[in-house]
Amino acid sequence: MSKAEAGKQRGGFVLGLIVGLLLGLAIALGVALYITKVPIPFVNKVPQRTAEQDAEEAARNKNWDPNAPLAGKAARSASGVLSPAVPASAPAPQEVARPVDKPADKPAEKPADKVTDKAADKVMEKVAEKTAEKAAADAGSLYFVQAGAFLKPEDAEAQRAKLAMAGFQSKVYEKEQSGRTVYRVRIGPIDNRDEAEAQRGKAEAAGFEANLARVAR
Repeated sequence: MSKAEAGKQRGGFVLGLIVGLLLGLAIALGVALYITKVPIPFVNKVPQRTAEQDAEEAARNKNWDPNAPLAGKAARSASGVLSPAVPASAPAPQEVARPVDKPADKPAEKPADKVTDKAADKVMEKVAEKTAEKAAADAGSLYFVQAGAFLKPEDAEAQRAKLAMAGFQSKVYEKEQSGRTVYRVRIGPIDNRDEAEAQRGKAEAAGFEANLARVAR
């Protein structure tokens, strides 16, 4: 193959390459133009806003108050329209000064104090009545501390001996009860009830069963 033929083949290859590139660019350009004219899915389906809708939204945003949701129920008027919120910097109402020459009213006396005094007086009256009744009862009565009642005299004497060993002075008293003679062992007589109660406590502390008995003078 001569140099002339080799040069022609090389020139034909280069020309074919250039023509192929041009054809590829033309095809790519055609595809791009087709894609731009065809509507894109999920994009052109959104409805377009009109000029009237934009004007209505601008009018609503013009009077929008960002503090409206923070207003309380008391800020609403009878028509249900929210009144403007009071600014935080508003001055607090000043307190009206009272005249110097006018004295303040004295607080009224609480009725609870009077009720308490009356209750205390009633308690004292009851205590005094009980004391008087007790004194009258002591004046007309004698008290004994009974340490047992027995059907046999020897049992009563044995109980009296036990009391004597414990430091108590007692006597055996006979009494007819239900057709039988009962022998009662008693400490006393004692003039007032308080002393009798104290003596009964001592007998119980010593291990004896003791009861308080009152008899007329």
